[in-house]
Amino acid sequence: METTQAFVGLECVDCGATFDAADATHRCPDCDGILDPQYEYDAIDLDRETLASRPFDSMWRYEELLPFAREAAVTMDEGATPLVECPSLADEFGVGRVLIKDEGRNPTGTFKDRGQTVAVTAATQHGASEVALASAGNAGQAAAAYAGRAGLESHVYLPSRSGFTNKAMVNVHGGDMTVVGGRIGDAGAAFEEGLAEHDDWYPLQTFVTPYRHEGKKTMLYEIVEQLDWETPDVITYPTGGGVGLIGMYKAAREFRDLGLIDELPALYAAQASGCAPIVEAFEEGRAEHEPVEHPDTICGGLEIPDPGASPWILEALRETDGGAVATDDPDILEAGVQVAKREGLEMVPSSAAAASGAWELAERGEFDGDETVVILNTGAGNKEADVLRSHLMSQGV
Repeated sequence: METTQAFVGLECVDCGATFDAADATHRCPDCDGILDPQYEYDAIDLDRETLASRPFDSMWRYEELLPFAREAAVTMDEGATPLVECPSLADEFGVGRVLIKDEGRNPTGTFKDRGQTVAVTAATQHGASEVALASAGNAGQAAAAYAGRAGLESHVYLPSRSGFTNKAMVNVHGGDMTVVGGRIGDAGAAFEEGLAEHDDWYPLQTFVTPYRHEGKKTMLYEIVEQLDWETPDVITYPTGGGVGLIGMYKAAREFRDLGLIDELPALYAAQASGCAPIVEAFEEGRAEHEPVEHPDTICGGLEIPDPGASPWILEALRETDGGAVATDDPDILEAGVQVAKREGLEMVPSSAAAASGAWELAERGEFDGDETVVILNTGAGNKEADVLRSHLMSQGV
């Protein structure tokens, strides 16, 4: 495998067992826990000056903190997305600064590209010829795109509620798509049936492959560097499976341990009240969530009733002195509309939960007045423009 110098293998977050990355490809062989890439940080020589000398052109500029060498990566120059100042929102929230990290500028229009570039690179390194996953929509589109670029076959299972753009582009990228009636859980069940029938499929599922959260940690690297090495006080993140939140939590600790920053940002999980297992567990002081029996939200990317990594997510929230906040669907959609009207930025509805959550925190008086707040927009608004437009029409606009 063409790995980076400091990458030493994989560690199970549940039982602590360690494995060679060439041998363990997905879940822990001992306990079926989540595997996490590990590094010899003492071997990493990375400082602010070195990063400043590099073009801000791709997430792979942080190669030393990723498992695979940049020259081996299946990449379309994902990452390096803008961090956009939002003065109107700062005034509204009563804080010093509000910025939106606009992940809609990635190749397939979402932050899923950060995870899939690393996961599909791993697939090629392991000699896979076909990859597969179930997805609410965007991850499936991204997987098909990166698989196509790598010359791999892709098999994508989507729930019928997935947006037209996701479905269309899976096929355009050459993916074999199965649309399943129902919700993400139904698509996941169909995927598992397909996987059982095809031993040669390489899964790209969240927290099944160890590499999707590893790619998403680069969002935090970029945010800090774009703020001239000032750690933001608060980051609100739209949380379904929580992959990006866990990635940023890991990244912040890595930068701190390397001496690049001094403090961790307070991470806040923003969910829809119709499916808020993380918020409920956080507020009740539990170490793990309880599955939501009847999830109900228009935000398909957030409708994850049983997030498999909830102990890790809750650890991230508590260890960073962050929190969790849930808002109703109408408030989420209105937040997306208001961001577009006031700041010009287009947010996918699921991502608007992060803006709605920040509004709610401000209304609760959680902010002191001088904070720097970063909101994660995980996808381009035009992927689900019909949802936001329908919200306006329901108001007679």
